[in-house]
Amino acid sequence: MSDHSLRRAVGRRAFLAGAAGAAGWAALSASRGPGSPRLARAAVTTAVPNPTTSVHLAGTDGWVSMPQGAPAIPPFWPDPLAPANANLYAFGFRDVTGMTAAQITAQRGKAQISAPMLSFDQETDIKITLTNLGLSQRPDLVDGHTVHWHGFRNAIPLFDGVPELSIAVPIGRDFTYFYRPHDPGTYMYHCHFEDVEHVQMGMTGLVFVRPVQNKGTRDLPAGKYAYNCGDGSTRYDREFGFMFTEVWAEAHYRDAHIQTTDWTDYNPTFFAMNGRAYPDTLAPNGDPLKVPADPRLQYQPISSLVTCNSGDRVLLRLANLGYQNHAITVDGIDLTVIGKDASLLRGRDGTAQYTVTNTVEIGPGESRDVLFTAPNPGTYLLYDRDYRALTNAGGGLGGQMTEIRVSPKGTVPAQTKANA
Repeated sequence: MSDHSLRRAVGRRAFLAGAAGAAGWAALSASRGPGSPRLARAAVTTAVPNPTTSVHLAGTDGWVSMPQGAPAIPPFWPDPLAPANANLYAFGFRDVTGMTAAQITAQRGKAQISAPMLSFDQETDIKITLTNLGLSQRPDLVDGHTVHWHGFRNAIPLFDGVPELSIAVPIGRDFTYFYRPHDPGTYMYHCHFEDVEHVQMGMTGLVFVRPVQNKGTRDLPAGKYAYNCGDGSTRYDREFGFMFTEVWAEAHYRDAHIQTTDWTDYNPTFFAMNGRAYPDTLAPNGDPLKVPADPRLQYQPISSLVTCNSGDRVLLRLANLGYQNHAITVDGIDLTVIGKDASLLRGRDGTAQYTVTNTVEIGPGESRDVLFTAPNPGTYLLYDRDYRALTNAGGGLGGQMTEIRVSPKGTVPAQTKANA
């Protein structure tokens, strides 16, 4: 049936239904007689729409930088095609929310790794528009891109981002994904098109879903909580997100130089936190639209440095979208694991099953929510216990390591956003 015939059929049905309804109401009114009381109309509750948050991302390629002091791995790294202040080819997402069409197009070739950290309130309608700008270094490739929320429960297949079951965005087009998160916690998002390649190339990011408990309950004041714990045990003052990945420079080189990669030879060169390797992990946050003090890190804007005051409760949101296990350690500070894979660690009877440790193991595709109370002022190391993950290109101190800098009470101002 064509659209036009459908409209005609619906029109006839609506007309007949309306006529029958009017006749029935007239008969009912007549049966009551002129002195009969009128029937009361049924009360209809007006639906209250959920709050809506919209984000616009762009997928493209570009160039980033691993620490320059690392041993060279010719011909793969530093890449001879890289422009000034860069040495590694990458794919990535950019936040282009609020930009004009011309401004969005101008982001082609300026990939950001890790992708922007996103945070949303529980029970909020979320619209994420993805624009595929294509690959400036590889115009021969016609790869699509998607947004897949890794670990998100019961996603509608159309919006799940797995190309075989949902929508992949071709070059020059855009698509809006819709989510309504019912479960707070730490999630990840990544491109699921040629996902082994695109995840390795840098299309990974963090998503935080904040609990409704933040607004306060009968028993708890409004504040910052990791989950709807009911007892305040997941309250925190500051939060820091970490995306753990590995970088295989050979694969990045081959993508830039129009060659294929045998992924069974996977052999990571760098180990990154939020797209940076130590000592770059300590550099401050940046804005990819502005050239920072260190131009090498313009498209790696997320710092991994933890700053807090003594006595602060600090939430660490840890996520692993690499291909290897990682064991994250902090010497001298007790870590309390309160959540795993966006689930509060509670038994069926409500008993807390939190774990106190100094090492948090996290496998590929997993997330952990970890709380600690900042100790006496000083500098504490947060690092991967695998010594290989503490090197850059196999030489010198580097990789997945950062610092927790604890200041005296009242020194560091209140945090305005994650990783600030």
